[in-house]
Formats: sequence, structure tokens, C-alpha cells
Amino acid sequence: MSEPATGDMAPDFTLPGDGGSTISLSALKGRPVVLFFYPKDDTSGCTAEAVDFTRLKSEFDAVGAALIGMSPDSARKHDKFKAKHELSVALAADEDKTTLEAYGVWAEKSMYGRKYMGVDRSTFLIDREGRIARVWRKVKVPGHAQEVLEATKAL
Repeated sequence: MSEPATGDMAPDFTLPGDGGSTISLSALKGRPVVLFFYPKDDTSGCTAEAVDFTRLKSEFDAVGAALIGMSPDSARKHDKFKAKHELSVALAADEDKTTLEAYGVWAEKSMYGRKYMGVDRSTFLIDREGRIARVWRKVKVPGHAQEVLEATKAL
């Protein structure tokens, strides 16, 4: 299965979210969606990324964009993560990794010579029609949320 690219229809999903919610991409049609994939709740890089998106949430709201973070952590773990760091972005739980695989972000990684499967930090900007407008792969956190905001404003 090839990974989705700019111009492709974004793979739909319906997943459990934080706070007992259900998060569905198709329910957000008509709005731009920023979908950011991150490896694990409460790790330094993932926390910094979620905090940066939270800091800019009012600006994303001003252009009508929905912000969704997704990892393989459980919705319950997302609740603790959100409370601890006062996050205001929606967090989707993909414990069976179906959506992570559909977006091509569940991949083999390597650390200290050990290979393992994990999430490649990536962000997808999805337009109002449900098409992928832009993809960021191998994301470096500093400045990323601001760059995504600028691209969202340009839609």
C-alpha cells in the first residue's frame, strides 16, 4: 500500500478520542484539518509539539481549521496527557494502528542499532474537500506548528 501524497483523498478514520469523544475525519468535511502524528504521549518531543499546537489553537480556530493529534496511545492515556499539559487539541487513539498504517507513518525505526516499529512524526494538512494539501514527514518540532499554521492560512 502506497502512502498518501499531496492531492490524494485523505484516508478516512473514526477513532476514540480524548474525553470519551469519537473523532472522525469525514465529520470534519468542509473544514481544513491539521492531522499530526506523534510517537508517544508525555515524551519530550511529543509534549513540545502538542504544546506548540495548543499555543496556536486560537489562530487555527480563526481560519476554521480542526487540530487533531494521533498516536497509538489509548484515549485514557490521552486524557492524562491533556490534563497534565493543559492541551486544547483533540487527540485520537489508534491503538490497532490501522490509521497510522493508512497514512504511512507506522514504520520501522532504529535506535542504538535496535530496530522496532514506531510512529514517524508527520503532519498532514487536509483541505475542505478532504484532499491532502501538504505533507510534512520526519518533522522537527521547533517552529513546525507555526509553519503548519502559515500553510493552513494559505489554503
